[in-house]
Amino acid sequence: MTAGELFARALAAKDAAGLRSVLAGTVDFRGLTPGKYWEATTSEQVVDGILLGQWFEPADHIEELCSVSDGSMADRSHVAYRLRVRNPDGEFLVEQQVYYTAENGTITWMRVLCSGYRPATGT
Repeated sequence: MTAGELFARALAAKDAAGLRSVLAGTVDFRGLTPGKYWEATTSEQVVDGILLGQWFEPADHIEELCSVSDGSMADRSHVAYRLRVRNPDGEFLVEQQVYYTAENGTITWMRVLCSGYRPATGT
């Protein structure tokens, strides 16, 4: 399993330890969501401050990893995944495209583009 797929599966499980284990301690992270640009330089900032602190809060229940695919683009690796999320506002789909570099099995460089929470009705 690639580092990207491990990352997607750990995120879907909201597994903070799993996310930290696939990210290098020092990581060059940038993310773009519909309303904000995000930056971090440590795995703790990425996991606790962004992924599980802002993007997927405690009230957001990730019910399913709907799809995951990985590959490469020249010298970068790529993983795309779609999540089904439920929270007090309803049921949503969230899709993310990730380009990353892994060294010795851990991600050291990551760029994430997020669709945002899209209504899951009719899917």
